[in-house]
Amino acid sequence: MSFDRDLFLPVSAEDMARRGWDFYDFLLITGDAYVDHPSFGPAIIGRVLEAEGFRVGVLPQPDWRDPAAFAALGRPRLGVLISAGNLDSMVAHYTAAKKRRHDDAYSPGRRAGLRPDRASAVYSNRVREAFGDLPIVIGGLEASLRRFAHYDYWEDRVRRSILFDAQADILTYGMGELATREIAARLAAGTPVSEITDVRGTCVAARYPGLCAYPRVEVPSFEEVSASREAYARANMTEYLEHDAASGRAVIQKHGGQFLIVNPPARPLTTREMDQVAELPYVREPHPMYDALGGVPAIEEVRFSITHNRGCFGACNFCSLAFHQGRTVSCRSHASVVREAELLTRHPGFKGYIHDVGGPSASFRRPSCQKQLKHGMCRDRACLAPEPCPNLDADHTDYMQLLRKVRAVPGVKKVFIRSGIRFDYLMRDPGGEFFTDLVQHHISGQLKVAPEHCAAHTLDCMGKPHIEVYEKFREKYQKLNRRYGKEQYLVPYLISSHPGCTLADAVALAEWLNRQGHMPEQVQDFYPTPGTLATCMWYTGLDPRTMEPVFVPRAPHDKALQRALMQWRRPQNRKLVLEALHRTGREDLIGYGKRCLVRPEKGNAPGSARQDKKAAPRTEGREPRPVRKEGWARPKKAAKKKRRA
Repeated sequence: MSFDRDLFLPVSAEDMARRGWDFYDFLLITGDAYVDHPSFGPAIIGRVLEAEGFRVGVLPQPDWRDPAAFAALGRPRLGVLISAGNLDSMVAHYTAAKKRRHDDAYSPGRRAGLRPDRASAVYSNRVREAFGDLPIVIGGLEASLRRFAHYDYWEDRVRRSILFDAQADILTYGMGELATREIAARLAAGTPVSEITDVRGTCVAARYPGLCAYPRVEVPSFEEVSASREAYARANMTEYLEHDAASGRAVIQKHGGQFLIVNPPARPLTTREMDQVAELPYVREPHPMYDALGGVPAIEEVRFSITHNRGCFGACNFCSLAFHQGRTVSCRSHASVVREAELLTRHPGFKGYIHDVGGPSASFRRPSCQKQLKHGMCRDRACLAPEPCPNLDADHTDYMQLLRKVRAVPGVKKVFIRSGIRFDYLMRDPGGEFFTDLVQHHISGQLKVAPEHCAAHTLDCMGKPHIEVYEKFREKYQKLNRRYGKEQYLVPYLISSHPGCTLADAVALAEWLNRQGHMPEQVQDFYPTPGTLATCMWYTGLDPRTMEPVFVPRAPHDKALQRALMQWRRPQNRKLVLEALHRTGREDLIGYGKRCLVRPEKGNAPGSARQDKKAAPRTEGREPRPVRKEGWARPKKAAKKKRRA
């Protein structure tokens, strides 16, 4: 379906001419296709500036090989805002095995290669070529996670802050509405960009650290963290702890003859402000210029979804949320979410199903505790792992009431939750009524949750609760499904080769999966993305929280062994699984028993030659048996009953 292009922000000189514009204020460049939806950061920033009275032009996926392409809309009056898109451009382009991806869901027709590697820096340098000294602000996830000197997995080295590589004037990090508004207002008032150095949620470069306007802490320099893994781990932990809107200080990091000044994080939006941002006049669709190119596939997951919160105090060490959105949760009002649901029912493609009412973690609608609002997050412990904090506020009543209101909107048949439920948080809910509502009304056949592993040491490195919490959750989930006559499954997300995960831990995970009767269809290798604590472990071999050594499975063959163990039934993984079991001394898992993972190799089976002859066809050249999902039970056969009678 196509929408009037004049409903979107202008993407060409012709669009501006139709609006009667003879100038515009800001050029917004994005590495994604232009999708005017509140799940896309550049769309939010464009609409926020428009609401402030500024004229904004959008230049999506310009040809980075040609500086002239960046001047297609003419020179903006006040400045250029640059984002690599919703993903880090290297993650968008490469798998965890560093292989080039063949498609890109954020580009028209899934076409790959429409943005450059390290897009924020490349775009910024082309803008500098096109427009000279025009103010440049970079933001979005890529800039946010790369704001400090950081380990780059794809080059296997420490790179300096992206602010210096991009030659930008300002870097905004985190959720950028407040910082962008303030920068835009100051530029419009005539303040030189070189004097805009004290905006919260931004980074600038300076010749001396005294330019910083806030209480500050200095971390080891770019040169130090490049030379010493210990220095890198210390710096990374400080950067993580100071990313707190209530208690965070500015962080200074020397880069050669300059100083990177990272001002304290911007405060979270209030509920009223979140409502205002969410209800700006988004078209909620890709620009019609992509219709003939196959559309933009990324819209399919979010077109009929509603985001009601931001932030996550779950603080998984492998997740970038804590280092980007932060650990303080903020949320929208019930009335605002209901208005968006009513808006969705008027969409011509709406069929009655709201795919998600969620966010980083769907059920978070309040701070972890009251202390957090005044004093910030605790520096010496996490809210949920390895054990929940006694002060944790896990009441799900507000979220449950919100979902009930959305379910009651005329035209809405079903409301699903797909963005993830923190099962450990749910198990701390003192009432338990939400769990019943979840099972009865909000699961579309299967519920995705993330235990991630089963080995306690590995889970500690991940910042996740121990597996017993998940097992209690699963037991209650299955009990509720039986009570209400539901056939709904659990799909556990798991990660292989995470820092801390030994080969013995990987064998333990395969054992655990075998006991559950579950084998994942897909396996996610740990992906060292910039800025996270787990990536720090991967690079340094140290846990930055304790500075203790951590085992890291870096070698491709070691990673292949761990990955194969998670899919032990597949014939192509047989040799790797056998090797892993021999290396760990777990030959007890080679055999014919229910707890065994693989059959013995031909010629080594216990018993007669006939047994060996029988064993071979069962392990070679045969498709694996169908995998039973959790909660599956074998139906009783009517024929058996008849014979018994």
